[in-house]
Amino acid sequence: MAAADVIDLPVVNRAFSEFAIGSQKRTFGKLEFLGGLNYSSSNPLLGAVSSIRFREDHENFVAVLDTGHWLTGRVERDTEGRLSGLADLKARSMFNSEGQDENVKYQMDAEGLAIGKGELLVSYEVSHRIDAYPDPGFMEARPSRTLPLPFPRRELRSNRGMETLAMSPEEGPLGAVPVTVTERSLDAAGNVLAAVLDGPLKGTFAVVRTDPWDITDGAFLPNGDLLLLERRFRLSDGVGMRIRRIDGTKIRPGAVVDGEVLVDVDLSHQIDNMEGLDVAKMADDDIRIIVVSDDNHSILQRNLMLEFRLPQEK
Repeated sequence: MAAADVIDLPVVNRAFSEFAIGSQKRTFGKLEFLGGLNYSSSNPLLGAVSSIRFREDHENFVAVLDTGHWLTGRVERDTEGRLSGLADLKARSMFNSEGQDENVKYQMDAEGLAIGKGELLVSYEVSHRIDAYPDPGFMEARPSRTLPLPFPRRELRSNRGMETLAMSPEEGPLGAVPVTVTERSLDAAGNVLAAVLDGPLKGTFAVVRTDPWDITDGAFLPNGDLLLLERRFRLSDGVGMRIRRIDGTKIRPGAVVDGEVLVDVDLSHQIDNMEGLDVAKMADDDIRIIVVSDDNHSILQRNLMLEFRLPQEK
């Protein structure tokens, strides 16, 4: 493909240090807020981020947009180590299995992303599937394979499918395997469908759903616990964000899992339609949680990146 097919995106960054509007408070639930970014671009392509994964250097990242585009870039930090901006942003339309790009949204509604060994795994809604792309080279390639669906296709709701796709750490109880959790595809008991996609504990499990929360992404902590990002939207109290921690030792075929809520906030805080979450281990005692929003390409919403620290239990 021609190099011109990759688009350089200009970006305007605005860093902020307050999470609760008008307050210098730093601790929210179990998390410490470190800082955030509000970013925008004169190119309308930037936005609609569904999932983000950082490389091992914790600086460069890959993201997928629900418009069927890749996004790559890096974070910049100030002298105190706080987020100061995004840089080197590049985007490209994703290829389908036939090698076509610039496809209609419902065919390429990318929602989940996981970094595997030599490949990137992407989960799609509406046209439910998990495709694997070669890494490096994913921006110029069609999928190299499609993983078997862990659920009957009829069980997946059209726009509430495999929203989360995360790679468990090799040292964790599941081993280095991908795990998917749906947004709101439910079993007969009203629990959220989920699955371990490989390894000795391969199989389906379920996550307890608390109305009105829907799962929008997830990532594993270094010890193998699963963090789930959840979104609330209802007319009575507006938009909310929370993060739940699932004990990784409880994830096994047939299990129904639940966990501690680490943070639960509303629009009195710097949030929007929070869609993506990743974990970065900066040091043994410095575990970061990065959360990003999906602005739906709406002038009424914002592209945000938030960073928290998960204090170590004593």
